Amino acid sequence: MNANIIFLSMTSATFELVNEDIYYSKENFNVYLNDKLVLENINTNVFSVYDLIPNTSYKLRIGNDESTFNTLEESVCLNVKDFYALGDGVHDDTLAIQCAIMSCPLNGRVLIPEGIYNVTTLFLKSDIALEIAKDAVLLGNTDRTKYPVLPGRVKTSNNDEYYLGTWEGEPDDSFASTITGINVSNVLVYGQGIIDENAQNSDWWINHRVKRIARRPKGIFLNRCKNIGFQGITVKNTPSWNQHPFFSEDLKYVDMFLTSPKNSPTTDGCDPESCKNVEIIGVKFSVGDDCIAIKSGKIEMGKKFRKPSENIIVRNCLMEFGHGGVTLGSEMSGGIKDIKVSRCIFNHTDRGLRIKSQRGRGNTAIIDDIIFDNIIMDGVLCPLVVNMMYKAGTDIPDEYRWNSKKMPVDDTTPYLGKFTFKNIKATGIEWGAGLFHGLPEMPIEKVTIINSSFRYKEDAQKGVIAMTLNPVESLKQGMKFINVKEYTLDNVFIDGQIGEKVIVENEEM
Repeated sequence: MNANIIFLSMTSATFELVNEDIYYSKENFNVYLNDKLVLENINTNVFSVYDLIPNTSYKLRIGNDESTFNTLEESVCLNVKDFYALGDGVHDDTLAIQCAIMSCPLNGRVLIPEGIYNVTTLFLKSDIALEIAKDAVLLGNTDRTKYPVLPGRVKTSNNDEYYLGTWEGEPDDSFASTITGINVSNVLVYGQGIIDENAQNSDWWINHRVKRIARRPKGIFLNRCKNIGFQGITVKNTPSWNQHPFFSEDLKYVDMFLTSPKNSPTTDGCDPESCKNVEIIGVKFSVGDDCIAIKSGKIEMGKKFRKPSENIIVRNCLMEFGHGGVTLGSEMSGGIKDIKVSRCIFNHTDRGLRIKSQRGRGNTAIIDDIIFDNIIMDGVLCPLVVNMMYKAGTDIPDEYRWNSKKMPVDDTTPYLGKFTFKNIKATGIEWGAGLFHGLPEMPIEKVTIINSSFRYKEDAQKGVIAMTLNPVESLKQGMKFINVKEYTLDNVFIDGQIGEKVIVENEEM
């Protein structure tokens, strides 16, 4: 078995098998380093090795295939316990760990060893690595008054605005996250440890829509950061979104576990917003909202900066529970393009692909070049949902955004381009195989579905496929196209639907 190295630190490395398998390898395997067995009976395409020595050459062997790699060089390793972090789960260790981070020199490593560290917010610093070792837990403080606040808007000297805190696509005062990066670059955060935000023992999930002092923190928040890598760690029980990179680029999320209870409010897994060059590989999700939600600003930020989320790769991931496997929008006024999702499993998510937009997002709100390939969906209630009539629960109804009649095309009209779905295998469907609902004045440009099968659950229950102004429940509906210019179904098998396999409706196109 050949494997490519996809993440490298001072003391760890992550590899991805070169195959066409989907998340799991068809054959279990052992991993040897310098002819010593280090991993036994592995069954996933992505795997990591730890406890390595910095600046050291290793020989990796899987079966008869061998390769070599070198761990990164480090200038120094600073143990947070030398800075009087106690790790007893009671004492507030925030300042001690922050002191270690700020004291770390170029290419240094901050080590958080075994222990439970009660913390609020830790701010990252450029050109260092932060290792959260096995059996180390960063435990979030349950008192919101202990956390610093990132102001949403700060006036600059030239009368412009500097944005720090953000909430659902708009500038807003927000509590800083347990791990926060502001304008930092060349940082690694990795290890076998856990970041437990501890939201279940706080008031973060109580009356969660109410702003109290500031908006809820995310698990890890990056603002205008570059070349940041995350590997191995578990991030759990987050107050809101688990990972939120904002206006950042060259990011890696590798072999992580992002998890919150499936009934926890708005606990998305990873939400890149106006980000470029993002890789999400070998990550397991089990959350209370969308597993991955790609965004680019609600209205103001998208129109002002016109910065799309682009060149995002999602591969060899496992999505369990959650509202959507991979969601685009609804905050997407800056646009979303060049998204490739492959070799992933969606297990009991409400929807597989979910695209949300509406009138008013603007003519910069362009979603195009979206590809899904080699995806297994099991128990996904509706695998494919593209909805330009999206209405969130907090939206105030108005006649313009959700009128089914043809409206004038203007600078508030969004655009949805080309979507390609290949080698999709979906079983246990309940609500419908797919819904593509464009605007009558701006239809979806092109939908292509190739070599895919959709099978329904025998005892399916009806439900709402798409959130709209007047939602309608569906049961075993076929593949439905509303206001779509062009669609292609090539070698597509639909079995067990009620009514027509393919339904086409055009509203005054």
